[in-house]
Amino acid sequence: MSLKKDNFKSLDKKIMNFAINLAENNKYLTGTNPSVGCVIVKNKKILSFATTNNGGRPHAENIALGKNRFNKGTTLYSTLEPCSHHGKTPPCTNTIIKNKVKKVYYSIEDKDFRTFNKTKKILKSKNIISKSGLQKNKVYNLYKEYNYIRSKKAPYIIGKIASSSNLNILKNNSPITNEHSRKVSHLLRFQNHAILTSYKTVNTDNPKLNCRLNGLEKYSPTVVVIDKNLKVKVNSFLIKNSKKSKLIIFHCSKNISKIRLLKNKGVKLIFQKAENNLDLNLKTITQKIYKLGLHRLLVESGNELLTNFLKENLLNEFYFFKSDKIILNRHKINISSLVKMINKNYKNKKKINTYLGNDTLTHYY
Repeated sequence: MSLKKDNFKSLDKKIMNFAINLAENNKYLTGTNPSVGCVIVKNKKILSFATTNNGGRPHAENIALGKNRFNKGTTLYSTLEPCSHHGKTPPCTNTIIKNKVKKVYYSIEDKDFRTFNKTKKILKSKNIISKSGLQKNKVYNLYKEYNYIRSKKAPYIIGKIASSSNLNILKNNSPITNEHSRKVSHLLRFQNHAILTSYKTVNTDNPKLNCRLNGLEKYSPTVVVIDKNLKVKVNSFLIKNSKKSKLIIFHCSKNISKIRLLKNKGVKLIFQKAENNLDLNLKTITQKIYKLGLHRLLVESGNELLTNFLKENLLNEFYFFKSDKIILNRHKINISSLVKMINKNYKNKKKINTYLGNDTLTHYY
């Protein structure tokens, strides 16, 4: 039963808080599966605990139950409704039943339609008590992206740009922000499955678009480039290293020689018909990105592409870095209109100044 009023005991809340901390510490490491924290308790003592494994499998419940040989009569605490469907692994409910768990407490229902609100009926049929709602308010942010992705069947998309204090950016790859802000940018790359940009940014800035934080390099996102006419420079870093990393280009070109050249270099090309012979449809592209299993997407590009994403209301969040530098270079691009659009599109914003030196960061959501 789902409890409308909070009548959970203090100990239950403390244990679930521990499970939530476990899940938060492992967030962004579990692929397209949610990061779940699970704790097994008997006679007010913790017997075992686990989080979803890196990559998304095995699930936290299976790991925690597998650590302990004496699960009969135990209480299982999970931050998310235990799965009840057959996927690449058997349902967690099977393991719970097999181990003769007595009670199951979880915070919120799983938005995956294969499991949503089904677990309680399955466990009840086996005389296992199950209750939801324990510390549900504390897991809202933990599963915000996951719930959106599952319910909308679309990627969760974040925009990001950096400018000078007078709202200018440069037409080259010269850094505007300091090293502290750049580390936060790399953290955003780590947190997303893919990073999207335009061929103009590739040709102008020659970016690497990978994560260069110590220990997190292997979590660099797949790079997606929108390049209608395949104008990307073949001597760019991304093309030269496309066999070492994952690179996808959306296009509508019929340039056979360029297509063959890019394919030989290991680039995945996806043909996308242009609408009215004009631009590629951004919503269609993001849907195809979702179907590729890339569910969290960072748009890191210039003024034009980000403006188009904002016009289409496709960005769930936005991170705006502002340096204390002033740029008066004749090759500058002013983004004041973009900043106005960002402020108009989002209800909430907060300043994040910690450890950024003289730079500022505004998070819009």
